[in-house]
Amino acid sequence: MVQGKKKATSFTWLIASRLQDNSLTGNFSALVTRIAVASITIGVAAMILSFMIFEGFKHAIQEKIFSLAGHIRLTKFDGGSSPEGSPLSLNTQFLKKAPHIQGLARIEPYSQKSALLKTDEEVMGVLIKGIDSKSDSNFFAKNLISGRFLQFPDTAAHSPDLIVSKPIADKLKLQVGDRLTAYFIQKPPRARRLTICGIYQTGLEDFDEMVVLADNRMIQQLNRWGDTLTGGYEIYIRDFSKLAQVAEEVYDAMDYSMQMETVEGRYAHFFDWFIMLNRNVTVFLTIILSVAAFNTISILIILIMERTQMIGLLKAIGASNRQIKAIFFWKGMRILTRGLLWGNLLALGLAAVQYYFHLIPLDPENYYMETVPIQWDWLAFAIVNLLTTMVVGGAIFLPTILIVRITPVKAIRFN
Repeated sequence: MVQGKKKATSFTWLIASRLQDNSLTGNFSALVTRIAVASITIGVAAMILSFMIFEGFKHAIQEKIFSLAGHIRLTKFDGGSSPEGSPLSLNTQFLKKAPHIQGLARIEPYSQKSALLKTDEEVMGVLIKGIDSKSDSNFFAKNLISGRFLQFPDTAAHSPDLIVSKPIADKLKLQVGDRLTAYFIQKPPRARRLTICGIYQTGLEDFDEMVVLADNRMIQQLNRWGDTLTGGYEIYIRDFSKLAQVAEEVYDAMDYSMQMETVEGRYAHFFDWFIMLNRNVTVFLTIILSVAAFNTISILIILIMERTQMIGLLKAIGASNRQIKAIFFWKGMRILTRGLLWGNLLALGLAAVQYYFHLIPLDPENYYMETVPIQWDWLAFAIVNLLTTMVVGGAIFLPTILIVRITPVKAIRFN
């Protein structure tokens, strides 16, 4: 019984492989086969590139956001709406519990304070974000377009360094090394002379139009907090996909006087945009898969109609409908396999060229980056290949239904 199945499989595979030989296949069959392979190739390449570009956009924008804002932010619960807020102690119960929270990478104290930056010719209102030596300079470095990161002296005095964005530097006509005066509206008013040590650009207006970075100790001294209070904690986690899970653990561990806000809630417009893009990619994927499946069905119907006499002859010599169906199924699978192979090679080749050489530019004002980003998402790569195999492979069965209706006598006389 097993040998019989092996012989049947060998028979169907032999016929299918002979159909693939261009020397034994008509020019028209060869042409439509190439069209089917090309349609699958283009569809697979387009789907893979769509996922890579979408993930590239999402990853690039998220990295820009995370370089200036933690995944989770804890502040004092005071019911106010001021960006400065009330201070938190640097010796809270939460900090003692934090090491036991799985997935938590680091905690950075920060403070915020409104100020006016004044040069000889211009004045501009900004939000100064105070950070300390615990901040990851490597994480922020990719945003620097000139200068360096803040340097924190070992003494009690705060650093005079200030990092401003390119839009702010352009409006105030500042360069690295220039000095300016920062005025703080409080009682009594205070002023500090600061030096521009770096200029950054994220392309995100939420940050570039308003946020500048300085030493957290300056804000502590201005607010007379000493070194035991800070504006809040920014918490970074190892795996952003587990944000909800870690946020729940942070919520359970935080002090009763604290309030929590996740980056998804603080910058909801960006993450809502990601959801919309994801839906567009899903629709695009569905359309391409449908077209690829329809093209494959059409090609196989044409091949079956062209090979009607062969089908009749095979039935006349004893071949079953199941065997003949298997012949055209293997023919369709060879078309699918070739399309997948060339589609993957084309997608990976184009992605590599864009990844390394940045040939396709973008308008930073509209897309937040200068070139089309590529993210090597191998999970999406595998999903595209699996879905294509399932959908197109399943569609290959449909045309073979016609084989049952072909009778040997009519088929042999068919011209």
